[in-house]
Amino acid sequence: MQTILSAEFSDQSFQALPLPARAGVGLKPEHVSDILNSDADMGFFEIHAENYMGAGGMPHAQLAAIREKYPLSVHGVGMSIGGDAPLSIDHLTRFKAIVERYQPGLVSEHLAWSTHDDVFYNDLLPAPYTNETLHRVADHIDQMQNFLGRQVLIENPSTYVIFAQSTWSEVDFMAEFAARTGCGLLLDVNNVFVSATNHGYLSSDYIKAFPLHLVQEIHLAGHAPDVDDCDRPLLIDAHDREVCEEVWELYKLTLSITGPLPSLIEWDADIPDWPVLAAEAVRANEILGRNIKTVPTPAESYSNMRAGKNAHQIHGE
Repeated sequence: MQTILSAEFSDQSFQALPLPARAGVGLKPEHVSDILNSDADMGFFEIHAENYMGAGGMPHAQLAAIREKYPLSVHGVGMSIGGDAPLSIDHLTRFKAIVERYQPGLVSEHLAWSTHDDVFYNDLLPAPYTNETLHRVADHIDQMQNFLGRQVLIENPSTYVIFAQSTWSEVDFMAEFAARTGCGLLLDVNNVFVSATNHGYLSSDYIKAFPLHLVQEIHLAGHAPDVDDCDRPLLIDAHDREVCEEVWELYKLTLSITGPLPSLIEWDADIPDWPVLAAEAVRANEILGRNIKTVPTPAESYSNMRAGKNAHQIHGE
């Protein structure tokens, strides 16, 4: 039987649901009928907030139907946390409306920038890791969390250049703004592998140095192999194929330290049929199950971290 959804937008409310320590996938409109008709065994679904900033219509009808059955995570791609301009109040307001309506288990954004003046870029662009950037990023995270009234997770980027003016390592930079703001972290394991390959360091060293006790969600994705102008390996964070074996191994290493965490399969281009995407989640669940013996470190509550952040010794200044 085919599921028929009304495009009429309603004001139904949802109760907050935490994300289970299981695999989820990014929600795509072409998969909604398959998901609902099969009662898919999925831990959660994640949406990009910017895809649901309209007033209603079919996107919200589909999302409401999914939210009735599954926990949800909201992931932002346009807040420009790493930008040097103030955050857009209009964007924050639209983002908050989605969070309040759907009550996601987790809310996240990127350590990147994507806007300049009135221009919105399609790419998530990196920022130098300097004291000036640290202050700006921390201020933007504070503003976003205070506006939403809840904790936000910040995701590590995939990068293709390293700034000569950077004075912080990426892992120390992320640990520091988390200490200052009380935010949580989202660890994208594919981003780690992409950046490590592009810049010539070991992805396992990055994982072991990362503040894993602050991680509340993991992302997994596929990447596109290429070469640079000097014929050296260059990986593009394309989200257009299965997770590669090296990233699966890095995921196992991460879980051996953190224990099971909500883990998302991202596939945003060349979208496959639903069984192909669901199979990636099945594989992640199998790995999660093998790591259940490890006791995870619980993240401190938002209020406790916020209360204690001023007592933290500031590093790097």
